[in-house]
This record gives sequence, C-alpha cells and structure tokens, in this order.
Amino acid sequence: MLPTSGFRKYISIVGRRNVGKSSFMNALTGQEISIVSDVPGTTTDPVYKSMELSPVGPVTLIDTPGLDDVGEIGEKRIKKALKAFYKSDAGILVVDDFPGEYEKRINEIFKELEIPFIVVVNKADILGEKAQTVAQEYEKAFGVKTFVVSALNKEGFENIGKTLNEIIPSDEELPFIPEFVDAGDIVVLVVPIDLGAPKGRLIMPQVHAIREILDREAVAVVAKERELRYTIEKLSEPPRLVITDSQAVMKVVSDIPEDVPLTTFSILEANYRGDIRYFVESVYKIEELQDGDTVIIMEGCTHRPLTEDIGRVKIPRWLVNHTGANLNFKVWAGVDLPEYEEVADAKLVIHCGGCVNTRIQMMRRVRMFKRLGIPMTNYGIVISYMHGVLERALAPLGIEINRGI
Repeated sequence: MLPTSGFRKYISIVGRRNVGKSSFMNALTGQEISIVSDVPGTTTDPVYKSMELSPVGPVTLIDTPGLDDVGEIGEKRIKKALKAFYKSDAGILVVDDFPGEYEKRINEIFKELEIPFIVVVNKADILGEKAQTVAQEYEKAFGVKTFVVSALNKEGFENIGKTLNEIIPSDEELPFIPEFVDAGDIVVLVVPIDLGAPKGRLIMPQVHAIREILDREAVAVVAKERELRYTIEKLSEPPRLVITDSQAVMKVVSDIPEDVPLTTFSILEANYRGDIRYFVESVYKIEELQDGDTVIIMEGCTHRPLTEDIGRVKIPRWLVNHTGANLNFKVWAGVDLPEYEEVADAKLVIHCGGCVNTRIQMMRRVRMFKRLGIPMTNYGIVISYMHGVLERALAPLGIEINRGI
C-alpha cells in the first residue's frame, strides 16, 4: 500500500504571532496538536497535522510561525514559514484585527504563488461586533471568503471545509490516449522485454494504454521493438498510432514510416498527469547547464535501482555526454514532497513518468517547482529531446515546440 501523505491536500495556516493560529488549528482538528500560549512566538517551527476534513478529504494542516517575528531567530522562523508555502494547495490567514502591513504581505505572497486562500477572523468571543466589521474589511481588501470564528468556544467552523474544497484546484485527469484514436483504429504498442521489465507482467502505463484503447473499441497490437518492423508489414493498413517505450524510440523511428504518428508512454504520462507544456519548455534548460550545477532526478515511488537504471544511470550519463558539463545529480524518491532545502539549489528537475502518482500529486509538484522558479521536465521528454525526436513524439498530442520558459 502506498503512503497516503502524497495524496493529501496541504493547507498552510498563517498570520501574525498570537492571533490564535495554534488555537484555531486545535479547534479545527478537535485535538491539542499545537502548543497554545499567550506568549508571542510560541510556535517556532511549522507543525504538521494530517486529518480528514469534510468534504475536502485527507489534508495536512501546517501551523506556521508568525510572519511578524522579530530578531535574528525570528527571521529564521519566518523563512521556515515561507518555505511551507511552496507545497501548499491552499492557505488560511488567521487575523484578529484590521488588515495591516503583515496581512497585506501574506496576501501578496499568496497571490504571487497562486495559492488560493481564505481569511479567518479569530477571537470573536473577545472582539464582539467588531469581528464582523473586520471580516467585511478583509473581503473588500483581499477579495476572498472570510469567516468569523472563536477558537476558544469552537464556534464558526461549520463552512470552512466546504469553502476550502471549493477553492482547492481539482486537477481532473485527462484522457491517456490521444483523442483522435477511434473505434476500429489500430494502435501498436512497442514493449521492450529487458532487465527493467517486471517478470510476468506489463508496467502500469502499458496496461493503462491497452485498457483505454479497448474502451474506445480500437485494436491494440503489442510487439517488442525487434519485431516491430515485421508487425507493421503484416498489418493490412498502417497503424493509427505507435506508442513506444522511450528507451526504444530511436529503433522505432527507423522502423516505421514518417507519416505514422509516434509518441512514447512517458510523454503520454506527462500529458495525463502533469503540465506537459511546462515540461517541454523546461527541457531546453539542458543547454544552459554548467559545471557544478545540480540536477534532481525525481522518482514518484521507491524502487530497487537496476544496474542500468534509466533515471539514476542512463539519463545522467546522457546529460553529461550531451552538455560536456560536470553535473551534480541528486535523487529524490517517494510520494511525499521534498523539503525546500533539498531542492533549492537545483537548476533542473527531471521526473519519472509518475505512473504510481495521481494527477493531483504531480500537479502539486509542478506548482511547487514553478513557485521556486526551478524548471521541471520528465524522463520521456528528456530522452526524446536528446535523441532528436521530441517534435515528432509531441505531434500526436498537438504540442508545438516553444523554446525557453
């Protein structure tokens, strides 16, 4: 069973010191998760709490230090709080007074990072009628939904989950096979059987492709790369599409006519789960890599590396040969998001196809690296690019080349 943390929505709780962020989080979760004190700055590091929040589902709440902390240590706390923003799907700004410098700063950060958020006016038990006036001012100034609550009395929490569910990006999944494949069409799948192939079964993208082809009442023909030319010759008509494993793409290109549409499983994964246009634009950053630059190889799961592992061995070798640069490679594996410090120095992130990840998970990673200003691409796009066939492999998806992000 996969860890569930990668499937959760991340929600950052932010605001000034002592506005009641920790009290709010405790009231929302119904548990004493964060330490509550009248002393400003009690929360010194982000506190993570996983829970079910109806109707959102599984979420991870992040209670952050106050962004108005002071002194050298305060600045370090602020940096830690800001780092939590990069993985956020949504934010909750907790306040107890009218908008000031710090609230406006948080509003600007959320807008710049494209993080949807709500405002919660806490301490309604103390503010009285003023709380509603404060809420109206935030709705007017920030243009977001605002709630009035009392964390002490646990009042006003009824509709917070519903509103968060409405503003969090849904990232609905797309078709896996190009839409032009229709009933009666023949689709040839090129499936190498090598050391990387699991014994006795196909990998998930191959199974996914076959099932979707059958669902469209088209015909799936599966062949190894060595039998591809023979397979094509035996067909009574050219295939509507050929889909190949990325590592066999050069062999496949030489064996099929130029007018037969061709793509790869990994490129289909990029389109199905991620932001393929961002991935394509990012791949050209390869040409800017220099000695000492860090490239992160990111895997969506944990697996036992092979002797000639595609991500850990082959792609790094191809990159070094292509760029002539002495590059620093880091590997991040798993469904959880890396911490800021683990990726901040990267010049490029190269992700696997993500076959065990949902689109929600992959798009969270895309948004994170976009916010950090780090280009991100995937295995299949990199392989097709370095073998000179990227434009042809993208054509079935209607993706045009646009160099540079």
